[in-house]
Amino acid sequence: MRNGHILYRDIESPLGEMIAGATSGGVCFLEWHDRGGVDAIKQRVIKRYKTTLETGNNGHLDLLETEIQAYFDSRLTKFTVPIDVTGTSFERSTWSRLLNIPFGETRSYGEIAALMGKPGASRAVGRANGANYLSIVIPCHRVIEANGNLRGYGGKLWRKERLLELERKTN
Repeated sequence: MRNGHILYRDIESPLGEMIAGATSGGVCFLEWHDRGGVDAIKQRVIKRYKTTLETGNNGHLDLLETEIQAYFDSRLTKFTVPIDVTGTSFERSTWSRLLNIPFGETRSYGEIAALMGKPGASRAVGRANGANYLSIVIPCHRVIEANGNLRGYGGKLWRKERLLELERKTN
């Protein structure tokens, strides 16, 4: 994270209301309102980033909203909004692998672990996936079980299924 505080506001989506935040360096979180409630989300963000949250807006949030709308309208397959996330080195490494999963495709937790040179670390990849606060933009919804089953999505499995369906139809 670069500096100061995080500005946050709500963003509408066809799958439900979301809350998004950004620093001056980029977006740092995008969560579904019903992932434990807005107050719980804000507390998690404050704890992780060790900073304050302030209702507001900036160019990163405007671009994020535009790109989220384009994504749901099947007009966007790759986000360009700057990202400013904080996590452990393993989490950041996992998230960078998630960013490389092509739109409309999936990978298993084990495949991600192998790509990281850590075969057998699929559970750790799952934990890092769950620690991703930037839903959709860092596409944790594209990670599934090796047998093809859907598993673990903070935004609820029905949304994960809908996001994957949207991407398959667009692709």
